[in-house]
Amino acid sequence: MTAPIPRDIPDLPAVPGPPILLPAPVPASAVVAPVRRPAIAIFRLMTAVAAAGGVALELLLGPPARILSYFSVQAGILLTVVMLLSAARAWRARRALPSAVTGAALLYAVVGALVYHLLLGHTTPPFSMTGAATAPVRWHAQWTALQVLHLLVPTAVVLDWLLLTPAGRLHLRQTAAWLLYPLAYLAFTLIRAAFLPPSDPSRYLYPFLDVTAHGYRSTLANALLLGLAVYALSVLLVVLDHTRPTPVRRRV
Repeated sequence: MTAPIPRDIPDLPAVPGPPILLPAPVPASAVVAPVRRPAIAIFRLMTAVAAAGGVALELLLGPPARILSYFSVQAGILLTVVMLLSAARAWRARRALPSAVTGAALLYAVVGALVYHLLLGHTTPPFSMTGAATAPVRWHAQWTALQVLHLLVPTAVVLDWLLLTPAGRLHLRQTAAWLLYPLAYLAFTLIRAAFLPPSDPSRYLYPFLDVTAHGYRSTLANALLLGLAVYALSVLLVVLDHTRPTPVRRRV
């Protein structure tokens, strides 16, 4: 048998001193409301306009189906949308876009710029999104469009990341997801080429992905090397994002 429960339970003595609270860090974004940042909003709006202008100029110069199939054009469209949304949120004092989205837009813009300047800018015949056989003349429409998409816009995006975005927002777990779009673009390129006649000059838009010239083995090897370079670049961006100083105290 169990002992009966007493009806009167004596009060426990009070704990001397103030209660000890365990440390529970809370991110600043949970307690600090964002503020309006019109200067940042204007800069991001101008970046979006530049990206949209470069894409629009290319569409005026070449066949839309061909122009829209380029990686840098698709990245420019994505960047336009991301920058417009970021500008609206900075103007209206709303939370920033997820870092996975802004980081992807940054990565794709930098990849397009590096591929153009390192692999395409000095090729023979000269690289042109419109399929022109001669090199784009400096300050003319085609040269201007190429410089806007592969120099001006990527530079603006990098400056926005370094000078206007809080540090430490990118994460290594996001890098694998960022590779899904380049992988999908590779599949799109090969499938698109399969449906175009061999005589079509726009069948392969990038010389290093030309199956007719290199064969599938060499083309896939080039794609693998490029994919590894893109992944290494994404990791580098994350590392730099966690080592660079924070330019702003509040989220924008």
